[in-house]
Amino acid sequence: MDLSVTTEPSVLALKKWKVIYPVYLNGKKTVVEGRRLKREKCVDNPTVEEIKSILENAGLRVVVERKFHPREYMKDQGRVRVQLKNDLNKLINPNFPHKLAVLHYLGETFPKLKGRSSSSLPSTSAGSSSQNQDLVEFSYRFGWIAIWACTQVYRSNSCCLY
Repeated sequence: MDLSVTTEPSVLALKKWKVIYPVYLNGKKTVVEGRRLKREKCVDNPTVEEIKSILENAGLRVVVERKFHPREYMKDQGRVRVQLKNDLNKLINPNFPHKLAVLHYLGETFPKLKGRSSSSLPSTSAGSSSQNQDLVEFSYRFGWIAIWACTQVYRSNSCCLY
């Protein structure tokens, strides 16, 4: 009979762990698409492996799952579960009292990884291009209003009766 202690957490214990999806830290996504931090603190296309390695180096227990963010169901990324409190509901690491603190830590640590450049997001000098992108996205979403307004002007100026 083997009485060794397993380090694999039970399913019920995992449900109490906090979930972190890579989309929370993706600077290419909008808040509506799932981003949780400011763009300045995010990186382009973070991976589950990078998140796992950063959190393990911080001394947290981490489990990678092959579950997907509801808005990212077509991507094969997965998610990370992090244990912030033990079974007695005490903090494991006082530097991480809640999930947002973990996300801020990840945002600060990602640019320091060897595989990442110093600035993977466009700098502030490219602010006009991001404004243009926002304008294009706005016009794409609300373009039907402009089309409707043009048809109303056309109808009012034309000699045809509808």
